[in-house]
Amino acid sequence: MTIKKATLFFLTIVSLNLFFSSCASKKDIVYFQNASDYETIVSDNSHTNKFKIDDVISIHVSTLDPEASLPFNLFKGAEEGGIRPEQVDYIIDKKGEIDFPVLGSIKIVGLSPEETKELITEKLSLYLKNPIVNIRLKNFTVTVLGEVRSPGTYPVYGEQITILEALGLANDLTIKGMRSNVMVIRDFNGTKVYTRVDLTKKEALNSPVYYLTQNDVVYVEPNQSAVTSSSLDNRASIWVSIASVLITSTVLIITRN
Repeated sequence: MTIKKATLFFLTIVSLNLFFSSCASKKDIVYFQNASDYETIVSDNSHTNKFKIDDVISIHVSTLDPEASLPFNLFKGAEEGGIRPEQVDYIIDKKGEIDFPVLGSIKIVGLSPEETKELITEKLSLYLKNPIVNIRLKNFTVTVLGEVRSPGTYPVYGEQITILEALGLANDLTIKGMRSNVMVIRDFNGTKVYTRVDLTKKEALNSPVYYLTQNDVVYVEPNQSAVTSSSLDNRASIWVSIASVLITSTVLIITRN
């Protein structure tokens, strides 16, 4: 065998090794594999977002008499030319409270927006007739990292988002993403909880982290084919370099002789 043929044979073996080692099987990439046709899955999730420390929320109070509700809304600066200035948001402090005008400190950490609305409405009823309270969480974001096509932090404009919708925002997992072991990192007032979800099984729809909360982090690990491929790429690069040196040395020896 000539040196040229030996080199070609070596590189072919390395390429085939890399190809077959990096292939992912169907069971590694298909979602909800155990779901049957026309199967009905009743979700037992009763998800409601709860407010956390450092959450940013907007609260607007209104009544039939705008002047009566004015002291219960905070605005930046003074009204100019008939244009009302921007309303001030509230930040939940380390005690889990907000400092509300007239009413004072109100503890809302751990409450849902609806529960908070009921609490504030009850307190306002001492001062206002039929007050209307609108509440919105303004720092609802989720972060998607790892083996997805577009990792990043995404704002959520509604009141809830599922893990599937979050992965959709990141343009889905890459072929190298481990669908059977997706991790959700959740922080609630300084306590971090790590939960893993198997997206290849229909039971993922009833996972406690199927619905995400504000500032959740979704991390997708690389699957075994990705790890193996990366390892083989490094090894192949080393072996090709070694082979190149050996072949060059052999050519020089033959030439000299």
